[in-house]
Amino acid sequence: MSHLKDKVAVITGGSTGIGRGIAEAYLALGAKIMICARGEERLMKTASEIGTSSTVEAMTCDVKDEVRVAALFKRTIEAFGCVDILINNAGGNTRELIIDMPLENWKKVIDDNLTGPFLCGREAMRVMKDQGSGRIINIGSIAAKRPRSNSAAYVSSKFGLWGLTQAMALEGRPHNIAVGMLNNGNCRTDRWKNRPDQAAQEGIMEIADVAAIAVAMADLPDGVGILDTTLIPVIMPYLARG
Repeated sequence: MSHLKDKVAVITGGSTGIGRGIAEAYLALGAKIMICARGEERLMKTASEIGTSSTVEAMTCDVKDEVRVAALFKRTIEAFGCVDILINNAGGNTRELIIDMPLENWKKVIDDNLTGPFLCGREAMRVMKDQGSGRIINIGSIAAKRPRSNSAAYVSSKFGLWGLTQAMALEGRPHNIAVGMLNNGNCRTDRWKNRPDQAAQEGIMEIADVAAIAVAMADLPDGVGILDTTLIPVIMPYLARG
């Protein structure tokens, strides 16, 4: 029997892409899910497609909004009684050279990719500390280890997320809270629809491939965790990059 059966997972950015893929994979193993995203229409459509009212809850939430994040966890506990797992998946990007990047674009990416996981992680750790157990998985990127051009804000946010992951793991350790980071390479999400040549050249994975690793990181006994894992297409220019 899966360790995910009857576990409660909060998944940010859960209406599309990797977030939805992880939600579907967890549901298949018997978990209960709270998904959140900013866009209400797509979020509610996803919730109705992937589960039932007894297994899936959905709530609009901008992870940069401290009040909404607190409300997200409050509602999850009201619906399911606890929070066992947090998947920090929501994020954003801007593809600009540093010399051309407006400060507001820099701040938005940092807030989406680093402040959001901090706020969600803080709320989750408060709940999990009282429970005496929990698991947080931060969805990173190979950009946390190898920079890509025209992506200074994104790269900086993911390097920062790796630092936050380690800090959360250290502070969570006394309370049996396992924290880890999943760094994935190119994955066939909406952002790759208009880049078929690049996908063919660099390699690309399916969402289900990333979801399978998110399952492996969570489908463990309490007290066991995977701190860091990197998943890439075999042909992707990651090693010796640049």
